[in-house]
Amino acid sequence: MKQKGFFDENDRLEGLSRLGDPLEKLNKYMNWESLRGILTRALKKEAQGPGGRPPFDYVMMFKILILQKLYNMADDKTEFQIKDRLSFQRFLGLKLYGTVPDAKTIWHFPEELNKANILDTVFYRFVKQLEGKGINNTKRKHYRRYFNRCSPAKEY
Repeated sequence: MKQKGFFDENDRLEGLSRLGDPLEKLNKYMNWESLRGILTRALKKEAQGPGGRPPFDYVMMFKILILQKLYNMADDKTEFQIKDRLSFQRFLGLKLYGTVPDAKTIWHFPEELNKANILDTVFYRFVKQLEGKGINNTKRKHYRRYFNRCSPAKEY
């Protein structure tokens, strides 16, 4: 068996790019940071003492919801696929050694967005941003089909 080389991961990612990784393209269309404010305001919690694991990045968690919608995956399958697929890891900004949220954490995130009453708002902003980038009608219909829950909701 061949020993892992220093640039093997980079070479594999470059190969995925040459093949037209759709998630890489989605990352180029989106300004994910524009969603950070609404997510942070709605989900930030006060620390309840020392210790405990810090929360996963809220934007990364929202991107996981996008993956679930695009690939029609349940929480357990999502956890596995993130660990297994380099394209998912790159999309989420994770490295091979990065910590991946478990299925329960993945399940809990949209529950928290619903509790804060912002799930529809964030998905709506996602779709509007894609439309604002001039995505052609075919791609727009594709994304609308997956995110048809989106409706204009209150502003934060």
